[in-house]
Amino acid sequence: MKKFAIVFPYKFSASKNILNQFEKLNLPKNVEIIKVEKESIYNEDLDKEVKADYFIFATRHQSKAGVKSLCIHPIGNFSDAQLGGKEKELVKAMPSFMKTGVLELSKINTLTDFEIAFEATHHGPYLEKPCMFIEIGSSEKEWNNEEAGKIIAGTILKTVGSKKKYKSCVVLGGSHYNAVAKKIMLNTEYAVGHVCPKHNLKDLDSEMLLQMMNKSDDKSEFVVLDWKGLGSEKQRILKLLEENNVKYERYDKLIQF
Repeated sequence: MKKFAIVFPYKFSASKNILNQFEKLNLPKNVEIIKVEKESIYNEDLDKEVKADYFIFATRHQSKAGVKSLCIHPIGNFSDAQLGGKEKELVKAMPSFMKTGVLELSKINTLTDFEIAFEATHHGPYLEKPCMFIEIGSSEKEWNNEEAGKIIAGTILKTVGSKKKYKSCVVLGGSHYNAVAKKIMLNTEYAVGHVCPKHNLKDLDSEMLLQMMNKSDDKSEFVVLDWKGLGSEKQRILKLLEENNVKYERYDKLIQF
């Protein structure tokens, strides 16, 4: 049985909120609660200290816009490691589990003013084991919202209990709050692993592309292109995919089958 480490930076209000709700649940034996003092993004190599097959960080999301949100995303850096992790290193994604999480959030979210978001790959920490983040955003008020904490806690429990495996893909282009990736999760048979948004496409080379495809507990089968969201990098990206023999499909074509 695969073991899940659910990581709570307990000094931070969002994590404390989720932890309070999570501890009320009937947890399976393969789930361990890990309390850490550091902020999530700085827990480098936690998998060397904690024996688990998968790591889920339950934490806070911050945004300048202050949008109320419940978020899921994979982690890693396409360029500099400004917020933990390693430069130009991705961490193994959890596509099927993240899809289960997005589906569950959309199903049980009772907070009509909170949006469900799937974010592009970003920040640390660096781990060798598969990892995902699930978060409450985006200010102190939301971080302390007990209903938000309850929703995230229930989603984590549903996620770790899922045995369903989906075909996996990665997404290139679009915004940080990636609409294409979210639509794929909600409306197709596919799960999404890593997402390289438009602002990081300039950093995408053959090495990073292959990391996107291979660093996942479900190896990604192909790339989905946010066609309008590729911007000036479109032709270079197409050439890069062809040079590396990576299959790809435009999102507007994908939804037709």
